[in-house]
Amino acid sequence: MASASLKLSIALTCALLLSSACHGLEIGYYKKSCPRVEAIVRDEVKKFVYKNAGIGAGLIRMFFHDCFVQGCDGSVLLDPTPANPQPEKLSPPNFPSLRGFEVIDAAKDAVEKACPGVVSCADIIAFAGRDAAYFLSRLTVKINMPAGRRDGRISNFTEALQNLPPPFFNITQLIASFAAKGLDAEDMVVLSGAHTIGVSHCSSFVSDRLAVPSDINAALASVLRRQCPANPTPANDPTVNQDVVTPNALDNQYYKNVLAHKVLFTSDAALLTTPATTQMVLNNANIRGLWEKKFKKSMVKMGAIGIKTGYQGEIRRNCRIVNRS
Repeated sequence: MASASLKLSIALTCALLLSSACHGLEIGYYKKSCPRVEAIVRDEVKKFVYKNAGIGAGLIRMFFHDCFVQGCDGSVLLDPTPANPQPEKLSPPNFPSLRGFEVIDAAKDAVEKACPGVVSCADIIAFAGRDAAYFLSRLTVKINMPAGRRDGRISNFTEALQNLPPPFFNITQLIASFAAKGLDAEDMVVLSGAHTIGVSHCSSFVSDRLAVPSDINAALASVLRRQCPANPTPANDPTVNQDVVTPNALDNQYYKNVLAHKVLFTSDAALLTTPATTQMVLNNANIRGLWEKKFKKSMVKMGAIGIKTGYQGEIRRNCRIVNRS
């Protein structure tokens, strides 16, 4: 069972989100029905992340991309079918850049062997994102992630475009995008810190950061121009590290990079365009341990977006396809 303080924390988060659906989430939700699930998922994530840190970055990003479209319901995992040829995972915000699907498949297979039909794919994504953060932060970001989400049956290409904030958004658009999901400006700044790991395709930033005047650091811009084609195409769209200083570590270096104008996206640079968000960047860059503490809270808060509980969803047997009616 969750401790009284943890239960109070979740209750306060739910109150902030004004979401009755949040009532179904609980720390240790599978303690009786599948007691080893969190250890099983963590073991699978560890195997992949220690081979390739970028997969860990992909899992954190997958959690974000799942929750912002149809809520945290595993809809980003659904493959195309004749009935639904264009699901979320084929939408430009996700394809071809989103990765880590094989980790979720491996974790789901292992969990199904231990506890058939009990654990949702949505919860596995949440656990995997949490565990990736733990390993990439050198075991310092320990998130108490509640569970109890059920899997959705709807996955729509267009909804991903409509709900996921693109890298060229300005600060007003970013704040509005997060507010629509019950997240405030501080959550937006804190969750942007995940850009301290992983890679980006050149096509995500060349046109609005390198092809026109921008505030990007001149030395970094020069390096990026050597790495990226002037006009990326699907056949020629290399990737570069998002954090040039500590590319494989989940840490607060991102905020130091923002201050030094050594970030890839317009949406990263936008954090310095208002006094309030600039102060948040300064605090996260300079106060030891602050960002990690806030990141844990914002990940839990994000994980409660639009969840399905009870009869609102299902427990998928295969994360890539909905159950037959």
